[in-house]
Amino acid sequence: MAEEIRKETAREKDVEIMLDNVGMVYKTTDGKDVTALTGVSFDIHKGEFISLLGPSGCGKTTLLRIIADLITPTSGNVLIGGETPRQARLKKRYAMVFQSAVLYDWRTVRKNVMLPLEIMKVPKKERIERADKMLKLVGLSDFADHYPRQLSGGMQQRVGIARALAIRPEILLMDEPFSALDEFTREKLHDDLLRIWRKTNKTVIFVTHNIQESVFLSDRVCVLSPHPGRLSAVVDIDLPRPRTMDIKDTPEFTALVAKVRNSFEGV
Repeated sequence: MAEEIRKETAREKDVEIMLDNVGMVYKTTDGKDVTALTGVSFDIHKGEFISLLGPSGCGKTTLLRIIADLITPTSGNVLIGGETPRQARLKKRYAMVFQSAVLYDWRTVRKNVMLPLEIMKVPKKERIERADKMLKLVGLSDFADHYPRQLSGGMQQRVGIARALAIRPEILLMDEPFSALDEFTREKLHDDLLRIWRKTNKTVIFVTHNIQESVFLSDRVCVLSPHPGRLSAVVDIDLPRPRTMDIKDTPEFTALVAKVRNSFEGV
């Protein structure tokens, strides 16, 4: 019993993000209430890879935006390392990667990665060093002086990841970053993302509607169901790491995909 208490205490200390009974209600143009999220509670531990999985309208992106301090929940609380999302944002504790890379066409790849550092008034020499280090991490060193139009969609998303990592965040928030890519490019970026995650030890919260993607990438999958948006289940993904595409052909992977799929409620 004492050993179990010690383990639980250590786990609690390792909690990086706490969501407690989070809810979000929007007002429509005609004044009606629409509940996007209700009663969402779970913890995320430092260094975890967590997927928020669900169909359109389940509130997964809304939840990510609440964590990112882009919107304020109408009920409940969020703490990031004991701080409010606003305090964490001001301290640059997290960075966000969106569905599209949102790169500036008139800036080179390196200068796109350097942009947030310029805004933070990081000295020029350090900006260049950080940008080049991140481009090496995502495998784009040879494209530092190229422009976004000269890159494929997958390469542009890797630039977006490099830009997010350049500010040295503790947490990486990713909103369906691979949803617009073809399956071959998506699988390559899955490998790239897991490699980057292992090297940087960031906490990752990854929004997706793809069940196989969530199982392949994650330590845990948080399943959200709509009408209204709520947490249906949290599924532990106990597949060994590092993971390769071969794992998708195993009975264990297939069983976890089925377990996650069967966790949806009211879809």
